[in-house]
Amino acid sequence: MEVNIHEAKTHLSRLLERVAMGEEVIIAKAGTPVAKLVAIKPAARRIKLGSAKGEFVVPDDFNDPLPKEIEDLFW
Repeated sequence: MEVNIHEAKTHLSRLLERVAMGEEVIIAKAGTPVAKLVAIKPAARRIKLGSAKGEFVVPDDFNDPLPKEIEDLFW
């Protein structure tokens, strides 16, 4: 979609809604494109290893087989 500067200033909120939905908006001055509005992709969240250290303890028997009565619940 292409709009002139006056229209872009007047309807900026509406244009930004369209951009947020994935549309690109070209802003033109005297019919010549001068800018493009595009959505910004959110930055990928970086996982910090060890950030939960000390918040829980893994029991020593974590890898031991489940008791028979608990195991039967899964069959």
